[in-house]
Amino acid sequence: MSEQYGVGDASYQAAGGIEGLRRLVDDFYRCMDELPEAAEVRAMHRATLDSARDKLACFLSGWLGGPKLFGEKYGPIAIPSFHAQWPIGEAQAEAWLTCMARAIERQGYTPAFAEYLLTQLRVPARRIVQASAARHSS
Repeated sequence: MSEQYGVGDASYQAAGGIEGLRRLVDDFYRCMDELPEAAEVRAMHRATLDSARDKLACFLSGWLGGPKLFGEKYGPIAIPSFHAQWPIGEAQAEAWLTCMARAIERQGYTPAFAEYLLTQLRVPARRIVQASAARHSS
């Protein structure tokens, strides 16, 4: 039942905890390396993705109701303002979401959770586009 997601740690548990999130993130970055439409977004990252992988998994942990690993390791989260340093528009956000959708498909999540997760991920993606537009339009 999708109404349980977003309550307590239900989403974190549905994702398989931190190990499940690390698998999701590994598949996400694999998609980013493989999909031509993601090349521009991949180029915004360092050659090695170790730090990016850890940061995304730690962020997703807390964001989905699990342990707040990002804050413990890296400090306060400021996703839109941090990403605003790059010109990220709708095309880049959609490429990111496409990689995430493909990674989600590979996880064996229930259809309800897969749909919920991708829908929720659209929210920060849109905020990042808005923050980037505000910074790069001035």
